[in-house]
Amino acid sequence: MDLDVFVTTHRIEWDRLDHLLHRGRNLTGAEADELVALYQRTATHLSLIQSSAPDPQLTARLTQLVARARATVTGTRRASWRDAARFLTAGFPAAVYRSRHWWIPTAVLSTVLAAVIGWWIGTHPEVQAAIAAPDDLRSMTRPGGEYEAYYSSHPAASFAAQVWTNNAQAAAMCLVLGAFLCVPVIWILFMNVLNLGVGIGLMSSAGRLDTFLGLVLPHGLLELTAVFVAAGTGLRLGWTVIDPGPRTRRAALAQQGRAALGMAIGLALVLFVSGLIEGFVTPSGLPTWGRITIGVGAELAFLAYVYIIGGRAARAGDTGDVEAGEQSAELPSAA
Repeated sequence: MDLDVFVTTHRIEWDRLDHLLHRGRNLTGAEADELVALYQRTATHLSLIQSSAPDPQLTARLTQLVARARATVTGTRRASWRDAARFLTAGFPAAVYRSRHWWIPTAVLSTVLAAVIGWWIGTHPEVQAAIAAPDDLRSMTRPGGEYEAYYSSHPAASFAAQVWTNNAQAAAMCLVLGAFLCVPVIWILFMNVLNLGVGIGLMSSAGRLDTFLGLVLPHGLLELTAVFVAAGTGLRLGWTVIDPGPRTRRAALAQQGRAALGMAIGLALVLFVSGLIEGFVTPSGLPTWGRITIGVGAELAFLAYVYIIGGRAARAGDTGDVEAGEQSAELPSAA
């Protein structure tokens, strides 16, 4: 492509589009139609320049021009309660449902790994000795020890807020860092699994595994499910970098990234519920079976929410992405 000839040929169209954009809403019907046509042609021109004869200054000018034109053509709108309701009743559960092929294997493998680590620690005294001194181990695992006192170490409200903040940060890190080829997500997930496995191993070696599970299961079922969903979504995002499929890598990452952002908001709400359970139910005086029943009920409610409501929304075509009108325009590819 001869860039000088191309610019000379189309400069008048770009200047005309810029003029119409400066007119704002004071356009006739014919001028509005002309603005739409010029916007589409300029977007094509930008794509041609980017692929055939990239020029930073010209590309910057046309990118700005196309962005302004798109904002004028499509308009803007404010988020409303309707958007929030749609997100909670369709977008978020659909996104979780559609990513189930990532987070369910993540959950299964993580649970198996935690059980194996727990068995290894619980059956090998030398491993326990490497973790802490015998007196420290007894202090952690005895009745009323550190494992039990942890859940009543602070007032319930502040403890629930602290737990929610920590878990939400971990989930957000899994979602955000997934783009770095999955490695940070695997590390964050492994550290969570390791902590769980150590608790299982030490408490089982002290003959108090039932007590430990009675403390962990009420909130842990929902909490770990949210972490597994976040990790699975982060891994999916990382795999998109490696294999974007038929779309361009940028377009694929944009779609998955928007869905991951929505997932972060939804999972923060899920973790808020698990934080309330951990702050108010886990340390309560309820019998163990009562606390576990509440935890199982919360977990089943979330799974029903994902598989019934989310499955229906996903089959209807919802991907968890923003609505088509709110997505960034993709430039046409040059032949």
